[in-house]
Amino acid sequence: MVPTRRPPLFALRAVPPPAVARAVGLGAIGLCLLLWWAFTLGATPESRLISPVVLPSPGEVLRSFPSLWTERALLESIAATLRRVLVGFLLAVAVGVPVGILAGAYRVFDAAFAPIALFGRNIPIAALIPLTILWFGIEETQKTMFIFLATVPFVFSGAVDAVEAVHERYVESAQTLGASARQVVSKVLIALALPGIYTSLRNLFGLAFGYIMLAELINAKYGLGYLLSTSQRRGLTEHIILILIVIGTLAYGIDRLLYWFQVRLFPYLARSE
Repeated sequence: MVPTRRPPLFALRAVPPPAVARAVGLGAIGLCLLLWWAFTLGATPESRLISPVVLPSPGEVLRSFPSLWTERALLESIAATLRRVLVGFLLAVAVGVPVGILAGAYRVFDAAFAPIALFGRNIPIAALIPLTILWFGIEETQKTMFIFLATVPFVFSGAVDAVEAVHERYVESAQTLGASARQVVSKVLIALALPGIYTSLRNLFGLAFGYIMLAELINAKYGLGYLLSTSQRRGLTEHIILILIVIGTLAYGIDRLLYWFQVRLFPYLARSE
């Protein structure tokens, strides 16, 4: 048996082995940290390539973490942000996925809802802020409904696309075997579209996590967006960088958690990531 040969690492569109991909990723992060350290090296602001007002050193950023954690209630802000995103996004899933499945299965419903979803997807996201304030006030409901309105058109479209991606031969096979329309939808279309719907929701959750930063600029006592805004007003560049690192770490951790569930829900579709 002739062993298969891997394509060269730099071949066009060649996928590197998982270990190589991880090493390259860690190396890129290490290079960024090294450049950050080099650009902010110096005992005084005058001796640095970049002023500490613009970019503090890694050591200065790390040393500011205790004050961010204790004096500015970082943990409470993380909890508030996650709660708002989860509630708003789950509402979008509860509405967008069933309606999207219905529209994907029956094209007449797609003809009705598609223009509304297209309109919702193309509204500038910042334009929803005054509208949600007008409808829901400036308390927690406004922030939750902002996430709902911002993401439900995308959730709907993702569900429609996943259902429409199911090949027609599966529907025809079920109908040949005597399946009713309801059985085709529940046993064929939904079952085969679920992996695609889940992948779409996994990607959209990251979108919702970014959107909440806008909503938390309005009358928020806690939240990562609120912390970013107040840090900017106070000139706390160290805290701004720390909060951005926290946001990136949380987003990555949530994505890995959702992928962990994806592998176990749909093991036949698992692939290296």
